[in-house]
Amino acid sequence: MTAAGVETTVERRGTDGEMTVEKLVEAVRAGRADEVPALLEPLDAAARKEALARLKALRSEVRAWDWKRWNEASRIRRALHVAGAGCHTGAAATASWLGGRDLLGWRTDDAGPVLSVLRDRDPAWLADVAGRLAARRAVAESCYDLVHGLVVRSGRPAPATDGYVIGWTRKVTGDRLLERLREDPQTPVLVAHAISMADAPDAFTWPLPPAAVTWPAAVAALVADGVLDRATVVDLAVSRLLRGGRPRDLRFPLELLRLLAPDVAEHRERVADWIGMTADAPSPVAGYAQEVLSGLAAEGALPTAALAEMTAGVLFRPEKKLVKAQLVLVGKVLARDAGAAGELLPVVAEGAFGHEDTALQERALKLVGRHLEAVDGAVRRELAGAASLLSPVHRAAATAVFGDVPDGAEFPYEEILPPVPEPQPLAAPPATVEELMEDLLALRRSEGPMELERALDGLVRHAHRDRAAVAEAVGEAFAKAFWQESQYVAREGFDYFAHTPHGIHVVLAALVGQVRKSRIEQGRRQPLPSSSCVHAAMDAVRDARLWEAADLIGTGALPFLLATPTRHTGGIDPLVLVERLRAYAEAGVEPAPADLAQALLRVRRDDPSAERAAGEAAALEGAAGERLAGWLRAEAPVAASVRFHERGSARSEGRWWLVDRILVAFEDRPVVREFPSAFRWLGGGLLPNARRCYHSGWAPAHWATQLPADREVLAAALLSSVANAVDGDTVRGVTEPLTLLSEAEGRGGRAVSLVLAFGLGCVDADDRLRAVDALLVLAARGELDAPGLGEEVAWLVAEGSMKPNRLADAVRTAAATGAYGTVWAVLAAALPGLLGAEKPVRGLGEVLAVAADCAERCGATGEVPGLADVARAKGSSQLVTQARRLLNTLHRTTDQNKTQTV
Repeated sequence: MTAAGVETTVERRGTDGEMTVEKLVEAVRAGRADEVPALLEPLDAAARKEALARLKALRSEVRAWDWKRWNEASRIRRALHVAGAGCHTGAAATASWLGGRDLLGWRTDDAGPVLSVLRDRDPAWLADVAGRLAARRAVAESCYDLVHGLVVRSGRPAPATDGYVIGWTRKVTGDRLLERLREDPQTPVLVAHAISMADAPDAFTWPLPPAAVTWPAAVAALVADGVLDRATVVDLAVSRLLRGGRPRDLRFPLELLRLLAPDVAEHRERVADWIGMTADAPSPVAGYAQEVLSGLAAEGALPTAALAEMTAGVLFRPEKKLVKAQLVLVGKVLARDAGAAGELLPVVAEGAFGHEDTALQERALKLVGRHLEAVDGAVRRELAGAASLLSPVHRAAATAVFGDVPDGAEFPYEEILPPVPEPQPLAAPPATVEELMEDLLALRRSEGPMELERALDGLVRHAHRDRAAVAEAVGEAFAKAFWQESQYVAREGFDYFAHTPHGIHVVLAALVGQVRKSRIEQGRRQPLPSSSCVHAAMDAVRDARLWEAADLIGTGALPFLLATPTRHTGGIDPLVLVERLRAYAEAGVEPAPADLAQALLRVRRDDPSAERAAGEAAALEGAAGERLAGWLRAEAPVAASVRFHERGSARSEGRWWLVDRILVAFEDRPVVREFPSAFRWLGGGLLPNARRCYHSGWAPAHWATQLPADREVLAAALLSSVANAVDGDTVRGVTEPLTLLSEAEGRGGRAVSLVLAFGLGCVDADDRLRAVDALLVLAARGELDAPGLGEEVAWLVAEGSMKPNRLADAVRTAAATGAYGTVWAVLAAALPGLLGAEKPVRGLGEVLAVAADCAERCGATGEVPGLADVARAKGSSQLVTQARRLLNTLHRTTDQNKTQTV
């Protein structure tokens, strides 16, 4: 062939290659994924490289499309997924392409096209890709068929990763679970990993037909068949239970162990593990471990030292059932082996004499008394010393057992309350633009109220000095922000900030010209309808400041912010605000309306320097100084009132939530009329009807920093959110503002008592704990209205809005800190309403038990209306027993006081 002929052939091949690449890209753009394998087959390495560049460009183009082209984009992404896999040559690059989040979409069950384009690759290369994909949990979960296909073709072992195992369990779960597990060669490796996983696969908890074999039963059957090694499975299940975790994640290994039913020898090999579970594991696991160790003890196979260690852990658990079972076990062992008393009784006394349940204290004391003769004098003295942990109601019985017992009578009761929180000053604004950018970027991870205030003030200050430099830095630092799209400003009918300023983002976007001026002006003029709920009103206050900052940033009208807090509560020291207004006056700048309004809401009117600050403010030039002086001298610039409709009333018939029956009204205050429209609701104007609210349990932490000087108003604003957490079982975190509420200033009234009462009855334990902390801080500051709180708790429980067991848990937690007197003051006010309720309160015995404990420890006296009637009732229920205990305590303490007086 001549040179010219060779040249013609090469040119023809190049033309054919270009045509094939063009057809491939055309098919991908049309979303025809099934055609891709055939179009890729004739392409050589050079053509595939050329095609890959065009595929990457198409991928970037599709990423920029909006949701209106979702269906089209999904088809293209599927085709891109297949074509890109065939065009890449490196294993790492191929795995990265196949695992791309944007390419996976929701249809990942069809792995055929991808496996087809990779069928001619080296097995080692396929194994490498499979391993990389299996290591990415989300990819392995959703693309199990693809990864499994690569594993089978490469011949590599099954990858034991969480994602791959989750995908596998979803694939094999069903009516034929046991048969599929027997047929699958991956089963031994993947089952072992599944047992060990911290987060159990969802397939383990899926509902199955009644006749279907469950996962624990299937694995137990495979162990019985010899497919799985018994010792290995038992070890893995025990190890997983020992590591702890959520009950749902422990259900599978626990049920598996029950089905495998290890014998005495297998249990003895793992005694230390069972003991660890009894001390720290969730209740179901601890109960199982206790059963195992009890069985060993009955066989005489549990050493005394091991039983003592187990007892020490169990007796400090809160579950009464476990503690009672442990005391029974110790009693049986001592009945058989009296020589173990010297080692076991001190553990019983240390763990059970101080238990919160006095009935368990009594049981432990009787156990010790029965076997006291079996111990020597040193142990007897140790036990007698531990008797001081007993509740005062058992002191007489303890004296009968041990003789004279130190009861602490010579030591007066001392209430233990937390220290009053010290104010924490807000850090100075960032000194440099670089430091400012660090603060702004940190807000993406955690936007705390004070972090936002500091960053916003720093942004305003630096933009005032050099707007261009700050705008350039913001543009670079937030290059990928959602508001940085090039078409944003130009596109009509599309507006990121149409409904919300998105926090500080509207200020950043305005600084770099990414917000229309008309949008900012509209945001500043946004009215607050009288029908708005308090959630919308509180957010309107914050939004007004952000829109105002977005409008004025980088201009001479906003050199710095007046409303930046000086304390962590959101408060501003009065003299500091005077100095800020003086700086404004000297610069000839008028305060921004929203900024000044928020500053007035934050200024600390109860501060000792408030009167001096008022005088200095009145001497300033301009109206702002006079407004500050008038605000500081006003008796109550803002106020709120609370009403509620009882169940069964004309207004509350039907299935109303508790929150629908609480009406909050913000009282008319002329001094607020000079505020911007977003703030005027604080001086009246909102209709007091919570039925218009659809925010459910929502109470952002920054709310507390907006009203740090008006505790009662802040509590009123929080009421509907916290009330939702009492009724609903999906509401969490609503009591976070209560921490700052307890440290706020201003008078407290019914709203404060109500919001604390709701907090103590929340569904979530963490929410209740935060309410307890707020209660104790208020008590430490001498600002807790204990009788008012007790009365609010009483009607909430009596009408069925609050669960008595949640109240008991909360007040028990508070009392355990040493605040027995404070808790008694609350319960003493609550008990008359609870005992006299029209409908008997189920679970009231738990509350009475806490009340009796508090009365015994703090030496309470007096009468509780209705208590004697309950105490005289027949029977031995917890309610009657605890009523008698409390009545005897109050009368005994009264008699002792009378004797001491005589």
